[in-house]
Amino acid sequence: MADFTTRPEIRGTFGVASSTHWLATQFAMGVLERGGNAFDAAVAGGFVLQIVEPHLNGPGGEAPIMLWSESEKRMRVICGQGVAPALATPSFFRGQGLDLVPGIGLLPATVPGAFGGWLTMLRDYGTWELEDVLRPAIEYANNGFPLVPRILQAIVAVESLFRDEWTTSAQVWLPGGRLPRLDALFRNPAVGATYARIAAEAGSRGTDRKSRIDAALSLWYQGFVAQAIDDFYRNEAIRDCTGERRHGLLRLDDMANWQASYEEPIYTDYGRYTVAKCGPWSQGPVFLQQLAMLRHTDIARHAPDSAAFVHGIAEVAKLAMADRLAWYGDPDYADVPLAALLSDDYAKARAGAVAAQASKALNPGSPLGRSPRLPDLAAADRAMACADALFGIGEPTFAELPPVDTWLEREVFVGDTCHIDVIDRHGNMVAATPSGGWLSSSPVVPGLGFSINTRLQMSWLDEGVPGCLQAGKRPNTTLSPGMALRDGQPYMAFGTPGGDQQDQWTLAFFIRHTALGMNLQEAIDAPSWHVEHYPASFWPRPLKLNRLVIESRFPQATLEQLAAAGHDVVVGGPWSEGRISACSRQPDAGGRLTLRAAANPRGMQGYAVGR
Repeated sequence: MADFTTRPEIRGTFGVASSTHWLATQFAMGVLERGGNAFDAAVAGGFVLQIVEPHLNGPGGEAPIMLWSESEKRMRVICGQGVAPALATPSFFRGQGLDLVPGIGLLPATVPGAFGGWLTMLRDYGTWELEDVLRPAIEYANNGFPLVPRILQAIVAVESLFRDEWTTSAQVWLPGGRLPRLDALFRNPAVGATYARIAAEAGSRGTDRKSRIDAALSLWYQGFVAQAIDDFYRNEAIRDCTGERRHGLLRLDDMANWQASYEEPIYTDYGRYTVAKCGPWSQGPVFLQQLAMLRHTDIARHAPDSAAFVHGIAEVAKLAMADRLAWYGDPDYADVPLAALLSDDYAKARAGAVAAQASKALNPGSPLGRSPRLPDLAAADRAMACADALFGIGEPTFAELPPVDTWLEREVFVGDTCHIDVIDRHGNMVAATPSGGWLSSSPVVPGLGFSINTRLQMSWLDEGVPGCLQAGKRPNTTLSPGMALRDGQPYMAFGTPGGDQQDQWTLAFFIRHTALGMNLQEAIDAPSWHVEHYPASFWPRPLKLNRLVIESRFPQATLEQLAAAGHDVVVGGPWSEGRISACSRQPDAGGRLTLRAAANPRGMQGYAVGR
């Protein structure tokens, strides 16, 4: 495969940033230029992402964050994933005649954790005032930002829903009753006012930087933000994808009783590298399980555009995703045999199950000899049988322009998330994957200007399975930022949007970079793919098996060999798989850090900068 890259790998010594939107990247770098550290920069960039990628995340979403503190010589996870409301139980949903948590509307809300996650990192590791990191987001909300085409596609896809049912969303996303224009700046002054009020009131309540940030957290989770959410979710009946109008379950007490938490990452070794991920409430262990299995294969001997390379990684992905279904859950509520799942003996045994022909069976393993228990996979068919597909699906859906009549009859393009990485000149690192609160996920909360996440749709109603819905429990999120050490030293921050694809795209990227020697940009640009061999995480959670969706840039011989190996090959667009961002650091002989960054060219939004 000839070396090919769309852009240079960015190199510098002062700082680097990469994200899924050029404005967030630039503002993060601007914070570094003005003396902020990586934590300040990531927070500022994260709030900008909420404004400029509202179809992929928002203030009412969530944000798993990983950080490396150079002063503490420590890596930590900040769980910005909120929990199920106290009223959310399997019996409640069963009593509503539902087999699955709906994908849109008020019922699938969890506590919106992004604000708490970002501010926890800012308070404990940053140096800037909240007012300063919020200012870019407020200015874009008030003065306007450029619409990328997929924002307009997202609005078009739900235009009739907004006009007929979700009128608070129509007020924001159909200003003056009209679709926004791509060539005009778009404003969301209601979000700007919400953040400006938080900054002003927190500034008047606090006596120092830390107390001002704590005051802002109180305003969000106990004050006017939580009160507005409580009032709307308690009193309004909103039509969702079931076709029915239903009240929400999220309450002020749910928000007041929650806070972002610190956790230790989980790790797996691969040669000279050690990869760190969030725990089994996230999708992160899927990456680590694949890596552990690949230790027992010859994957590094194969060219990255070969059938052997794609087949080897695709088959371990099937095994890891089956284990995700059977064993992952919030470890505060579920008995997750994580150590066994990540053990070398288990990985070796699972790798031994990979055959020359593609697997067509869902095959979870039996760590510690325990028998896997799966949820009711026929629930998707029953959910669709009684659903009104006119009102959308669980993951953001983007209409072709012009739109056609219904969700099920049009080709849709799905994406759900953002990502940002930052490394500063001191060596501090951040990787974060904010998501949720998409403009099409639930109605805008009156007076706040934003929607609340629908992450609860990733919980099953089957009691006894690790991913079962429970009050106060984190749903099994797909969000999965990553970090890696090299020779025991902090090396890389990386991640991607993509729902169930996240730990597939980044796994192939990681192997291309670490085992095959591609630089960051080359490893991102290389042709990619994903498998669909699991029930989807988003409503209506359809089960697909043995589908391999692959970019058309692969050689024809590779596509033919994969089909001959039994894969159900679906050839996608030439640049359709992945939205990876990455930054790395490496000391020279004198100890000075060389910093590198790269970003995904697909979609023409992601950029990396640095100097």
